[in-house]
Amino acid sequence: MVNRIDDIVSKNELQLFGNLEFIAKEVVAGFITGLHKSPFHGFSVEFAEHRLYNAGESIKDIDWKLYGRTDKLFVKKFEEETNLRSYIVIDNSSSMFFPLENNINKLIFSIQSAAVLIHLLKKQRDAVALTLFNDAIELITQARSSSTHQKYLYIELEKLLLNISKDYNKKTFTSSCLDQIAEMIPKRSLVIIFSDMFDNTNNYETIFSALQHLRHNKHEVLLFHVLDKNKEADFNYNSRPHKFIDLETKEEIKINPTEIKNSYQKSMIDFKTEIKMRCEQGGIDFIECDIKKGFNDILLAYLIKRKFLY
Repeated sequence: MVNRIDDIVSKNELQLFGNLEFIAKEVVAGFITGLHKSPFHGFSVEFAEHRLYNAGESIKDIDWKLYGRTDKLFVKKFEEETNLRSYIVIDNSSSMFFPLENNINKLIFSIQSAAVLIHLLKKQRDAVALTLFNDAIELITQARSSSTHQKYLYIELEKLLLNISKDYNKKTFTSSCLDQIAEMIPKRSLVIIFSDMFDNTNNYETIFSALQHLRHNKHEVLLFHVLDKNKEADFNYNSRPHKFIDLETKEEIKINPTEIKNSYQKSMIDFKTEIKMRCEQGGIDFIECDIKKGFNDILLAYLIKRKFLY
């Protein structure tokens, strides 16, 4: 099973040949094959096109070929029944460039994840939009399901890949951006957010309020909390002096990581626990994402949410 885009092609090749769409197809195909071989075989991209037959309904829309393969009665679902509007929202502030020394960082992982979700959404005939934000909203597209629109979204993602730079100084004002997004998205939609949840305001009450703003406007929310678990959560560094640089403010501190490891880990645990609790209270799906792992958790969380919505 293909778990990560960089299992197939290096970042440089990805940027040079623009293979994001092709590789997204490979990842989704590998994921679906894995589902069919796993305890989660009940999940399938086909559920967007069929639903179980209910006793008493007309039999004219039963898919008899599917019945022959599964021995279960399914009704064909038509375009107006299957269309879901999804907005993929990516935090592209400078903190998302961590770690700088590897081919995979939080932003690249989020871009890759968005690409595979776009392909899966298109496969299910769902309308999808893309939004980028840092201290302001940089991009928000309309939600459409056409092939032309899908290719446009891949172009925007590839442009974002090509423009990743260590020299950016993009701060994060998550709450104000999410409040704007909540007002800009028409009708009830599924909002899928990729963010490390680090914010320059350090006022997390406003962030939770903004997430609730999305829920108040009847949107369903999937929050993918993107982190490099080894470095940012477990704080695994060699026992020697290091220089740590805030990617958004450029502030620097020199310290031996072992001196603060225990207190740092406790702070991170408290941070994540608070986010999880607030999301649970607000009816928001919170999913931790380690950038060193694959996309299975992301795709499965999406399928579970979509199955719930239908």
